Amino acid sequence: MKIISMDVMSTGVIAYYVLVASRDGLFTPIVGNVKNGAYADPVPQAVILTAIVIGFSIQALMLVGVMKLARDNPTLESNEIEKNNMP
Repeated sequence: MKIISMDVMSTGVIAYYVLVASRDGLFTPIVGNVKNGAYADPVPQAVILTAIVIGFSIQALMLVGVMKLARDNPTLESNEIEKNNMP
């Protein structure tokens, strides 16, 4: 549940940035026939794409850790898992 909630939070932040960045009247910065128009800044788009990739890789890493914990501790109680993994 914690992994899913972190993924939902990350998706919400990315959706918020997309909502803020989507404005009317901006053209994509691609070579075309538009002269002296207002262009959308490609840097925030690259940052959001990077955030999506990093979020996906972190989620995959967390799921691998959960799979290892589930193999070693066959319980859903996080308190029991913490007790079993204390040094």
